[in-house]
Amino acid sequence: MVRIILIAIGLVVLIALARVAYMIVPAAGWLSSHEPRLADRCQSLEVAPGTEDVTIHPEAGIAFVSAADRRTPNPPAGGIWTFDMADPDGTLTYASVDGPEDFQPHGISLYIGEDGVQRLFVINHPVAGGHTVEIFDIDDQWRLFHAETISYPELSSPNDLVAVGPRQFYATNDRGFVGGIMEPIEAYFGLPTSSVSYFDGETGRIAAGGLIYANGINISADGRTLYVAEFLGRAVNLYDRSPETGALTHRRRIGVRTGADNIEIDESGELWIGAHPRVFDFLAHMEDESVIAPSHVIRVNPETGQTVTVLYTDGEELSGSSVGAPWRYQFVVGAVFDSNVLICPRG
Repeated sequence: MVRIILIAIGLVVLIALARVAYMIVPAAGWLSSHEPRLADRCQSLEVAPGTEDVTIHPEAGIAFVSAADRRTPNPPAGGIWTFDMADPDGTLTYASVDGPEDFQPHGISLYIGEDGVQRLFVINHPVAGGHTVEIFDIDDQWRLFHAETISYPELSSPNDLVAVGPRQFYATNDRGFVGGIMEPIEAYFGLPTSSVSYFDGETGRIAAGGLIYANGINISADGRTLYVAEFLGRAVNLYDRSPETGALTHRRRIGVRTGADNIEIDESGELWIGAHPRVFDFLAHMEDESVIAPSHVIRVNPETGQTVTVLYTDGEELSGSSVGAPWRYQFVVGAVFDSNVLICPRG
């Protein structure tokens, strides 16, 4: 009997080790290599620490940059910066002049209504604790004026969001466990415990689960397909969406062989994703700014699943890329900790 118990314990340990190896080896980037691509042709623009998310107005070419200092304990308030893609250096502006005092922005989403309403939705992680979504109205000079704050229990570990109405949105929860022994176990074992919440304008609820570190999120032009990146799952999920109810039905999972972060969408419907090909390099960079980490931007065709590398650098020009936002013949790359963005040619 003792022998059977020992064999069972041994099998459990072996299975656990196999699962950890299954997650760690790809995440470390040991099975893939990349050649430098395009970074030497990019312009660097200094903005503010932590240019984590970028989105660009599709008609006006105004880039919105979410920036917060994620390394400093008790950091000063972050903010949203804007610049015109036609003249980045000459138009860089601090736009969130009416933001909350305790403002640490993360993922952002631009909403443009059929009635002409323009709003920016922002994930906020206040220093005081908790998580909120801040909604800003945008005036004709691209300044942001705070409209309202939204929070609900299912907004438990928000990373990114996508607006689908004037006060409706989906948001990713990148972890199922926050704090305690289960948090590192969730990460190292790649437990599918993260989720997507939906706020319908009145209440919030969980709309999808079973994800391995849900991260970036976006939606198709017709509002019927939701895209969700899995950072540790190294994949992008496609969901059929009901515009009437907000309900999601999983359609497809596309493996991308890199740690997918924020998702932006170009005029043809292809997904542009900032990514982390070597997670442990990124974690070292998080702890020490002198340690560089690769920046990787990929383009994914959601219909065919074809994935191509658009930009790759070992980190000299920009470390730890988190977004690649396309606009016409250019795209903008932001990073989790660095204070600059790269403005790069497409093609």
